[in-house]
Amino acid sequence: MNFELTASMMCANYGNLQKEVKELDDGGIDSFHIDIMDGRYVPNFAMSLNDMAYIAGATQKPLDVHLMIEHPNNNIQLFLSKLRPGDTVYIHPEAEYHPSTTLQKIIDAGMIPGIAINPGTSVETVMMMLTIVKKVLVMSVNPGNAGQMYLPYVGQKIDKLLELRRQMDFDIYWDGACSAEKILEYAPKGVNGFVLGTTLLFGKGKPYGEVLADIHKLKF
Repeated sequence: MNFELTASMMCANYGNLQKEVKELDDGGIDSFHIDIMDGRYVPNFAMSLNDMAYIAGATQKPLDVHLMIEHPNNNIQLFLSKLRPGDTVYIHPEAEYHPSTTLQKIIDAGMIPGIAINPGTSVETVMMMLTIVKKVLVMSVNPGNAGQMYLPYVGQKIDKLLELRRQMDFDIYWDGACSAEKILEYAPKGVNGFVLGTTLLFGKGKPYGEVLADIHKLKF
C-alpha cells in the first residue's frame, strides 16, 4: 500500500538541524513539512522563512509548506522565491479575502497548490477551491501547537473528501496527532499521506530510519 510520510520539522531538534535533515532524508522520509506561523492566525510562532530556505537547500526531497498566517497573499512571493518547482504550499482559506488569487500565484510559480482545513471548517465552505487545488491538508487538531488531542469528528470530514475526490483531482493528507492506528484506519480508505510529529516520529530514542521502516511494516 502506497502512502507518503512527511516529517513535521517544527518537532525536530534545532540544536543540530543539519543532522536532523540528513538523518530523516537517509532514513527514507518522503518530504519535509514546514509550519510557518505568524502569532496572529494561530496563537504561536513556529518556523521562519530562513528555516524553510535552509531545509530547501539541504535536501532534494520535496517541501510541504503550511502557511498558518493572515493574508498570505501579501507575502507569498517571499516564500515562493525560496522554494523549488514541485514543492507544495498550503494556505488556510479563512486567512485570505480572495484565496483563489493566492492559489493562482502558487500555481504560476510552478508549485503544488493546497489548502489546509481546520477542524471547525466544513467541507462545504471550501467546495469551489477543491476544483483548483491538488492537495488538501486535513487538520485533525486545531493548528498552532504540536501534541494536541485528536478531534474525532474529523474522520467524517475525511470521508466526505474521499467521496468528492472521485469527481475532482486532489490528494488528501492527514496533519495532527498522527498515530499508527490512524494510518492503519485511513491509508486503506485512500488518504495519500500523513504528517508525522511527536506522536509517531520524533523523540522515540531510535534512528529515524528504523521508525519509518516500522511504520511501513504496519499490518493492514
